[in-house]
Amino acid sequence: MPKVVFIERNGNRKEVRASAGVTLLQVAQANGVDMEGACEGAMACSTCHVIVADDWFAKLPMAQATEEDMLDLTYGVMKSSRLACQILVTEVLDGLTVRLPSATRNMMD
Repeated sequence: MPKVVFIERNGNRKEVRASAGVTLLQVAQANGVDMEGACEGAMACSTCHVIVADDWFAKLPMAQATEEDMLDLTYGVMKSSRLACQILVTEVLDGLTVRLPSATRNMMD
């Protein structure tokens, strides 16, 4: 099972194991990481915004235009920002490290 590392908003580091084939959003929610995912992975919000560690960003598939459009609507976007609902955990991503931004914007309210 691949390891995923979340750097939470308070700076705490949370390492968890994840099954391959699930989304990073699902991993976060199953392990008590404070990630809302208001649209439940339908890519209709940006509440699962994460900032991928630079050394991992290039290992991810490129974001689709619709994901980039959603990221344009959130706070604190960086060049390595992604939506956790669009990242599938694989064995290649064993050790993936992401940081939660200081705030998110729920456009579903």
